[in-house]
Amino acid sequence: MSGAALHRFNVKEYYRMAEIGVLQEDASVELLDGSVFDRSDGTLHRFSVKDYYRMAESGVIPPGARVELLDGKVIDMSPIGPLHGGLVKGLIRVFTRFPQGRWLLAAQDPVHLEDHSEPQPDLMLLKPSADDYRSRHPKPEDVFLLIEVSDSTLETDQEVKLPVYGRAGITEVWIVNLDQSTLEVYREPQFDGYGSTQFLHAGDRVAPAQFPDAVIEVSELLRS
Repeated sequence: MSGAALHRFNVKEYYRMAEIGVLQEDASVELLDGSVFDRSDGTLHRFSVKDYYRMAESGVIPPGARVELLDGKVIDMSPIGPLHGGLVKGLIRVFTRFPQGRWLLAAQDPVHLEDHSEPQPDLMLLKPSADDYRSRHPKPEDVFLLIEVSDSTLETDQEVKLPVYGRAGITEVWIVNLDQSTLEVYREPQFDGYGSTQFLHAGDRVAPAQFPDAVIEVSELLRS
């Protein structure tokens, strides 16, 4: 997966996967340089969300590991630096200015896209839920807007995550591109990404498609 750092497993963890049933007894797989490959076609083995949680529960994925599941691949997430963390807090402040009850804010929480993908975006505006999603993770139809803050993660967000979000039907994605001081706005989800793309800069204004009255100065989102 170009632009994404695959999580590397050791031999002990590989055998543990077999012990807990993540790798079936008759699976034709092998461990090469920390990655599990299907020997039948030489491609990376795809894990399901169920496999992913089982690996976490059994310690194959260590407690506290910063990982996420994308298209069946366990991806290492970059550490959150002060700038990245501060910008996410700024986004929360911006969106809490608007009347409460129209959306639920979720910061760096999972979204269950499908059986092989459960990433953790930086921020989501979700449909309100009576139990605040205590019984399940949000799904694509629950997401009004998904935002990624991109510095060292830009290539992963653009080339890996965005097609997955589009394929899952996330209606709108914003990428706060810190390297180019640009807000990238993606709408009209398609199988391989998005049909509509806008690049906005300081001085422009933007609003979520679902809430056209919630107008925000782009400079507020890019502030460092």
